[in-house]
Amino acid sequence: MSNSKKSFSFALAMLMALVFVLSACGGGKNSAEGGSPAAGGDSGKTVNLIWYTIGTPQKDVDKVMEEVSKYTKEKINATVTMKMIDWGDYKQKMQVNVASGEPMDIIFTAAGGFDYVQNARKGAFMELDDLLEQYGKDLKNTIDPAFLEGSKVDGHNYGIPANKELPQQEVWRFNKNLLDKYKLDISNMRSLDSIEPLLKTIKENEPGVTPFAMDKNYVPYVPYDYVIQNLPMAVKLDTTDYKIVNILETPEMQEALKTMHKYYKAGYVAPEAATTGSTSDLMTSGKWFMDRAQTQPLADNLWSASYGYPVVSTPASDAIVTNTSVQGSIMAISANSEYPEKAMEFLNLLNTDPVLRNMIDSGIEGVHYKKVDDKHIENLDESKNYDMPSYSLGNNMLLYLNPNDPDDKWEQFKQFNASGVNSPILSFNFDSTKVATEMTAVQNVKEQFWASLMTGTVDPEEYLPKAIQKFKEAGLDKVMAEAQAQLDAWRAAGNK
Repeated sequence: MSNSKKSFSFALAMLMALVFVLSACGGGKNSAEGGSPAAGGDSGKTVNLIWYTIGTPQKDVDKVMEEVSKYTKEKINATVTMKMIDWGDYKQKMQVNVASGEPMDIIFTAAGGFDYVQNARKGAFMELDDLLEQYGKDLKNTIDPAFLEGSKVDGHNYGIPANKELPQQEVWRFNKNLLDKYKLDISNMRSLDSIEPLLKTIKENEPGVTPFAMDKNYVPYVPYDYVIQNLPMAVKLDTTDYKIVNILETPEMQEALKTMHKYYKAGYVAPEAATTGSTSDLMTSGKWFMDRAQTQPLADNLWSASYGYPVVSTPASDAIVTNTSVQGSIMAISANSEYPEKAMEFLNLLNTDPVLRNMIDSGIEGVHYKKVDDKHIENLDESKNYDMPSYSLGNNMLLYLNPNDPDDKWEQFKQFNASGVNSPILSFNFDSTKVATEMTAVQNVKEQFWASLMTGTVDPEEYLPKAIQKFKEAGLDKVMAEAQAQLDAWRAAGNK
């Protein structure tokens, strides 16, 4: 099993959990650096750091952490215990751990996995400004500054984001076997309307293939940034007045929903799209023609390696830096950590030291992987016992490369990150405390209407006015007014 397949399988699991993060393994030369043994505010005794992270628990975690601990003891006089919690259980179990005061030092958090902003505001995480200044200087010089700036909550850092792809960019993805079979050209495909001739060709000639694959989480792309993911409040990307609007009332979304319904009626979309949890079975079988996904440099290689047949893509949006993209993978220090200074020293080392970062990602050299050259590695059979989600474990740009990765992979990531344009509301985080009742009601309406509208399953002429009315009755206008007041105050405070 290749490293690219390994990383993507976990990214796919997170995709199903509404975290659109794709990451691969990567590279860098071995140049270890770290703190002195007695640094970090302790008296020279070795401390053990407890690290909770997300992913299917791996058989060899303790074995690898034993090796990791030998290294970190030498570098920063600390050992590490990693506790993995499976994808579907993570949020609930971490809520219990925080509420019960379970001993924890480092905690994985994200926009869509044990909510970063919400838990920072609830006091689950330690404020890191001073710790970063004192024990995280190397880290601050290594990570793209946009990650640290964009992940601030109410002006403060509560976590260390993984240094990986920074913007979100949507692409149309295609099963290349079918493109080639019908000699279809994707060079001018960008808008939702532009893909219609291709879908028509596949529908007419490939009866066993789903032309436009999607699940219940699909939302047509429109050039807005959502105040809260997949609730109808959004700000236009080229806004000048920073007005929060109901996305269902915008001409762009109304046009997109009409097109989606047309596609659904034409049979381009699977009849059960609005209730489908995942399209992974379709991807495995190859019985799909196209879908929409979020990309990163060399993503086509990653998808092709994972599915076992060629996949190609073309942009469906610009590359935009949003709260969701910045907060896709974060490590926080628990508010009740006994050793916050040492935890920050560890995070500093993890994000700057290739030896430590690669050990935690790929396991033990000669057991789980072998080096092909100074940058590339190949997994060995034992890697099945240590198959980790790369994106969730720190600075990806220190990682070894997969066999099929070009030498300049991480340079391509840096260029991609530099190309991203900041959303107008980057680092604005809405606090819904004052409208909690309305938020619950709005969420309930969303569950009733959202998926069937977005996938084109129902006629927007009939159902859109009903949905808009139901959202109003649930108190959406009050929620939007509260969000607007907070956004105006955020701007007035000099954020824009």
